[in-house]
Amino acid sequence: MKPALVLAVALALAIALLPVSSAQQSERKLLVGFSQCNNAEPWRQAMNAAARAEAAKHPEIELVFADAAQDNAKQVADVENFLAQRVDLLIISPNEAKPLTKIVRKAFERGTPVVVVDRAVEGEAFTCFLGADNLEIGRAAGEWIAATLGGKGKIVELKGLMGSTPAQERSRGFREAVAKHAGLEIVHEAEAKWLRDEARTQFEHALAAQPRIDLVYAHNDPMAVGAYLAAKAAGRERDMKFVGIDALPGADGGAQAVLDGKLAATFLYPNCGKEAVEIAARILKGEKVEKRIRLKTATVTKENASEFARAR
Repeated sequence: MKPALVLAVALALAIALLPVSSAQQSERKLLVGFSQCNNAEPWRQAMNAAARAEAAKHPEIELVFADAAQDNAKQVADVENFLAQRVDLLIISPNEAKPLTKIVRKAFERGTPVVVVDRAVEGEAFTCFLGADNLEIGRAAGEWIAATLGGKGKIVELKGLMGSTPAQERSRGFREAVAKHAGLEIVHEAEAKWLRDEARTQFEHALAAQPRIDLVYAHNDPMAVGAYLAAKAAGRERDMKFVGIDALPGADGGAQAVLDGKLAATFLYPNCGKEAVEIAARILKGEKVEKRIRLKTATVTKENASEFARAR
């Protein structure tokens, strides 16, 4: 080997063995794992897009997603994988509360900050919970429905995944409000798991069983639209009103469905993606954040739907 080549190899080895400087170490990105309960719902897709957009503003953060596809066991495995990768922070939107509580506690107790988004877990073993007040939204929907129907009418309730806290709370708040009016009757209920096609199928059963339905209350807008499509196919969509929750902007969002006359009303549930990454960035900088952060809701009807239909 030529002397010059030997010298070059030796120099390269020496450089490789030098200790990494603090400046080089500081260039390492902070790894944030986002465990999403599913990517099938438009609301979830909007959350992911908002989180990515916000993460792009923080060059120190690398945001990685995992889709649990509404499978509790897969979501537990996804979180285990993130912990094996030694993520600097975990964001999780649990599929269901009870099955995800243990793994969230494990992450938190081993020192990994955990931001729980939208759907809660049991207990207090997390850094921060972020979401709107689903009980408040359910009550607001129930009160609006009671006023719109004049305290009398037959209602169908289409529920989200009932092991999740939003579905439980949206149902409880709604029923608390409706119970104050003796003339309101819930004549049919079904779990449609947040999905439009499942809601359409479930509402076909309701239509077959109920000769009169005055209003459909669905725990999200896709389910409300699914019910509307089933009613339209049966030629009964003009006989009833449809109410959802989310009020996503865009051509396929709930606010536009109100403008199009498919829904009578929807209730804003912020998608939390932007806020989740903002909070993660603050935590990673060493800032203290509130244990629970509540986002605001709003009632969306034809009078103000154009404001919410625009991208936010």
